[in-house]
Amino acid sequence: MLTLKNPSGLAKAVVVLLAGNIVFDVLLGLIDVRGLAAENGTYFDPAVIGGVDLYVAYSMAFTLWFATAVVFIIWFHRLRKNAEVWARDLQGRTPGWAIGGWFIPIANLWIPQGIAADIWRASRWEPSAADAKGEMTLLNSWWAVWVADTVVDRIASQLYKWAETPEAYDTATLWSLASYGLDIVAAVLAIRFVRRLTSMQHAKVTGMIPAAQ
Repeated sequence: MLTLKNPSGLAKAVVVLLAGNIVFDVLLGLIDVRGLAAENGTYFDPAVIGGVDLYVAYSMAFTLWFATAVVFIIWFHRLRKNAEVWARDLQGRTPGWAIGGWFIPIANLWIPQGIAADIWRASRWEPSAADAKGEMTLLNSWWAVWVADTVVDRIASQLYKWAETPEAYDTATLWSLASYGLDIVAAVLAIRFVRRLTSMQHAKVTGMIPAAQ
């Protein structure tokens, strides 16, 4: 039997982790800027900036990103299971897709977004009502920026692998900077989305809004 679970605690953890990712994006972006400035004759040790060991910084950033992904997917799955209680007939995919959909190459660029839209509709006051004008703007904006960030990050990674000249390395670094910028915007939008959707579900789970409309 499906039961409702309040997602507020998980949402707080997701928000904190996303904020941590923003901090590391800024730090690593500054490192890229420092690397670009080094071409003017300034000595730049690619392993250390100030008192920060870059290998440690990158390892910490990856660990934080991994933790964020895990907690976010757990939060996302919990919301999807709640949506099953309120509006099962409006859900295009089973709850398992709220986890598995993130791991399918290429298809993960649109499957989670569709699931998120279904969850959103189930979580509002009237699940079966037509979408209001601009209602999905936050979700769609976050998703568009996230997809753009994913593509740009992959391009940057490939350019770093192919770089054999200072000019090529600088080009890769510029793409990397663009990725950090997009990642920051995506994280800010994700925080807003997580807080908004969690608030909607919290209201229904706690009985402030009847689960059955």
